[in-house]
Amino acid sequence: QVQLEESGGGLVQAGDSLRLSCAASGNNLSDYILGWFRQLPGKKREFVAGVGWINANTRYADSVKGRFAISRDNAKKTVFLQMTNLKPEDTAVYLCAAGFGSLASKMEVHYDSWGLGTQVTVSS
Repeated sequence: QVQLEESGGGLVQAGDSLRLSCAASGNNLSDYILGWFRQLPGKKREFVAGVGWINANTRYADSVKGRFAISRDNAKKTVFLQMTNLKPEDTAVYLCAAGFGSLASKMEVHYDSWGLGTQVTVSS
């Protein structure tokens, strides 16, 4: 497993942009797929974006397609989530996840390492 720590959350206005980062430590990150999920209090985690071994292999939730972009830097052991044109419904705790594999996945069961999350709040 890898240890994950998110950063970059905050309070922004609708239409603003924000970049989340997730730093990994432990095993070789290049052996893992990476993803971002989000969660509201009392709700299930919702898939946002995932990336496979290479940045060309990505998957996105329909609600964020065209607005969010996931990327990874294996040398820096970091995964990013660039969020643009943020909406109030994007407000949530954003969690970084990693799982052993090669292809990007939307399925939570494919991830077995999780960060604690970073809060993103978008005001209208």
